[in-house]
Amino acid sequence: MSLEISIPVESGEVSALLDTADDPTALLVVAHGSGAGKDHPFMAGYAQAVAALGISVLRFNFPYMDAGKKFPDKAPTAVSVWNHVRDWSAENLAGDLPIFAAGKSFGGRMASVAVSEGMDTAGLVFLGYPLHAPKKEEKLRDEHLYPLQVPMLFLEGTRDPFANPQIMADVASRLNNRTELVWFEGGDHSFKVARSGRTPEQDGSGLAQATARFIESALGRRD
Repeated sequence: MSLEISIPVESGEVSALLDTADDPTALLVVAHGSGAGKDHPFMAGYAQAVAALGISVLRFNFPYMDAGKKFPDKAPTAVSVWNHVRDWSAENLAGDLPIFAAGKSFGGRMASVAVSEGMDTAGLVFLGYPLHAPKKEEKLRDEHLYPLQVPMLFLEGTRDPFANPQIMADVASRLNNRTELVWFEGGDHSFKVARSGRTPEQDGSGLAQATARFIESALGRRD
């Protein structure tokens, strides 16, 4: 059962859900994408599957989502929230556990911007990095990624209109040597595969194994 939490941020509070693993090895803090919040079945399926693999997961909403607004917060607000949530997690949840940052699309991109501006994390996990807007491959959102020295995992669908496979692979190849790129055949931006029959929960949970392997590897615990 996910535990409901309110986390103080600059603008007030944001809502969050905690899925605690048995004897966890790390805490993964996860932000949602631009169109659906922490309660979305995809987010729930992902968080609960990761927790079942021994990594506690905190998923939180950005202020606009809690307020019922349609358009995402501006980057400075989202980055500030990321910093507040990460620091609160370190003080109140993590104990001695390393903290990793993850996000679906917008949430992951904002995590990476926060890290580029100094937020501490043991690693970054991207659930569908929005490298470019659909059909706007000439405008990449990659410049801030190249200086990053933390381990990074990019989980990408091969049919994602926000990440041309060739361009995504080229960008990943030029990032630090602790970067991994994992493809999910036929997946769109939400990892939905046409006619797969999978639920959104199953689409989310399908990313858990790769996430857990990456975190254990980053911690030096892979056999």
